[in-house]
Amino acid sequence: MTAQPSPWDEDYRRRGNLWGGAPAPLPEIPADAAVLEVGCGNGKTLEALARRSSRVTAVDISPEAAALARRRPATAEIGLAVADAQHLPFRDEAFDAVFLVHVAGHLPAQGRKAVASEAVRVLRPGGTLFFRSFSVEDMRAGKGTETEPWTFRRGEGIITHYFTEAETAELFAPLVAVSVRTHRWRMRVRGEDLPRAEVEAVFRREG
Repeated sequence: MTAQPSPWDEDYRRRGNLWGGAPAPLPEIPADAAVLEVGCGNGKTLEALARRSSRVTAVDISPEAAALARRRPATAEIGLAVADAQHLPFRDEAFDAVFLVHVAGHLPAQGRKAVASEAVRVLRPGGTLFFRSFSVEDMRAGKGTETEPWTFRRGEGIITHYFTEAETAELFAPLVAVSVRTHRWRMRVRGEDLPRAEVEAVFRREG
């Protein structure tokens, strides 16, 4: 399924590689595991995943992002498609591991539920889902125009939702929560140390 144009396309056209630096630490993944990254962006996490498994697939709604991801040296052999995370173009139970890194938080409530449902659908029994998104404790929470509770729109039209641990566990309730935690650190901005926070979670599908 080809995705419709999104505000992300303009953001990537204007700013190029939006996400730089090293990816967050990744879990151990078997070298032969079938891995899916939903919303790969410009490939920051995807490149690291490709070094862990020989069977990595990725999707992103933005053609601009997908083109940038394809340029990374380690992603040449990866199956990378432009697709909507709410309608994944894969059969049921196709993957051993699914990664959702800062994706669900850029959708309204119904979209978050749809993404979670699709991620569960394509995950094999015994498979693992890895989730990361911003927490309500993050310094940016509350900034912008609130469109839904704890969801705020930036000037360019992109929304960001800020999660609690309880909400995250509920979103993926069909799966077993292995761990749901808040990762906190400080970022220095204009001489002031400000709080950054993400909810990180690991879920397993029983089977």
